[in-house]
Amino acid sequence: MKFRYAMVCSSNQNRSMEAHCLLKRQGFDVASYGTGAHVKLPGPSLREPNVYEFGTPYKQMFDDLRRKDPELYKRNGILPMLKRNIGVKLAPQRWQENSADGTFDVVFTFEEKVFDMVIEDLHTRDHVLMKSVLVINLEVKDNHEEAAVGARLTLDLCQELEATDSWEEKVDDIISTFERQNRRKIVYSISFY
Repeated sequence: MKFRYAMVCSSNQNRSMEAHCLLKRQGFDVASYGTGAHVKLPGPSLREPNVYEFGTPYKQMFDDLRRKDPELYKRNGILPMLKRNIGVKLAPQRWQENSADGTFDVVFTFEEKVFDMVIEDLHTRDHVLMKSVLVINLEVKDNHEEAAVGARLTLDLCQELEATDSWEEKVDDIISTFERQNRRKIVYSISFY
């Protein structure tokens, strides 16, 4: 694969990890991140989320939730999701703390708020390399079914980008064709490292 990809959602749990998992299986050079202040997972009620720090291993979250209420977290899909995540990487990572990971050619976000945070973060970094990065937002509801659909659409778009010599010259055509074929609106921007 020619390009290096980053998948970004709020907590680096569902949407970004579903896409990370699928792209990794397909041989893409991919990493994933979250932009939130903390990692939040659903709890017994909306007012009682499970909150973890970025860097807390997925296995530790899995064990914690299995100890708290195995039936609830199995039924709502959190334990299976964490099990998938354990097979992809050690722990959720925060986008704003990823500069040591190097640069990416394409960054996918799955929520407009996350897209804005990634763009803002890229604008505040020192642009010493003047290397372009394509940031694409594909709006995906934060549930397991939509995350799976979003990951497949992301894979399709990555394959289209990979088929070009240079995404800079073809991005407008690729995005408009994708939007027409999938009836999804894409927001994208070009930033720099």
